[in-house]
Amino acid sequence: MIGAFRDQQKGGKPARSPAGCAPLADLERSVLAQLDQMIDAEVTAAPRQTRQDRETVSAFREALVPPYDTEVHFSGGITQRCWTVTRSDGTYRVVYLPSAGYFALCVESALGPLDIGVHGPAMGCFATV
Repeated sequence: MIGAFRDQQKGGKPARSPAGCAPLADLERSVLAQLDQMIDAEVTAAPRQTRQDRETVSAFREALVPPYDTEVHFSGGITQRCWTVTRSDGTYRVVYLPSAGYFALCVESALGPLDIGVHGPAMGCFATV
């Protein structure tokens, strides 16, 4: 969960992020706090009755990365500053759209992450693929 990523920053060193992206230290504290709360609440509330439920929660937790600034492409040629919250599996990643207050599933493209219209809770977006 994101709260655990703060431990990776001991000594004031920002977490690593891909080239051209702002390091975690540059994130606005309010956005980081909001991401932390939202994801922690999702993981805590996630069902764990079945093996598939438990595997989804586990895979989601393993895919989480320290949030980093990402430019996401939307239909119509629009781009927006978002925050990547899961590592890419080579095809998809989950990002947070601060202007909308929710998460989106993006497909990797030659231009960078492309919004594909799957929006909502982070784990819900993640679990769709």
